[in-house]
Amino acid sequence: MSFLNFLLEQTVVYSLWQAPFAAEKLAPVLNHNDLGKVRRVLDVGCGPGTNTKYFANQDYLGIDINPRYIASARRKHDRNFIAADVTTYNDDHAEKFDFILVNSFLHHISDADSHRVLSRLTDWLTPDGYMHIVELTSPGDRSIAQFLADWDRGKFLRPLAKWQNLFEQHITPVVFEPYPIKLMGATLWNLVYCKGKVNA
Repeated sequence: MSFLNFLLEQTVVYSLWQAPFAAEKLAPVLNHNDLGKVRRVLDVGCGPGTNTKYFANQDYLGIDINPRYIASARRKHDRNFIAADVTTYNDDHAEKFDFILVNSFLHHISDADSHRVLSRLTDWLTPDGYMHIVELTSPGDRSIAQFLADWDRGKFLRPLAKWQNLFEQHITPVVFEPYPIKLMGATLWNLVYCKGKVNA
């Protein structure tokens, strides 16, 4: 593990790094959905509970592989959190979720594991529910965004077309929206938001 990765595994460092951009990253999710109508949320790769505040009135479950993140989330938020590897975690939920958020997680795992996770998550989605995926994309150029993407802990960064192909094998998108995260006019990261239903 590189020193940078080690630092970002520490809850305080991760939170400080993410805090300035957390709301911007989730902006398309908030713009395209009425969270007041959501009943039950699964937050995959929830970190230290970064997005928990958006789901204060919903039944909520956060899952993350980092036990330090989960311990911090439990201290800060009176919600349900599980420390587990979602690529292998399986639970026969008595109640399914109508809102599954996968926020900047899939670029940390291989294609095979991504397919495994998305297949499992579609099984946990209610018939009227949606999966919401936010992912880092590779611009494939010499930009600042590509440089920062290359420095990311996730080693499975994909270009936009590959993300679309991956998502469409599991869900039918109703929103597929690329967008930048900027600072002082410069694009730091290119992301994509995909909202979709289980494939018929």
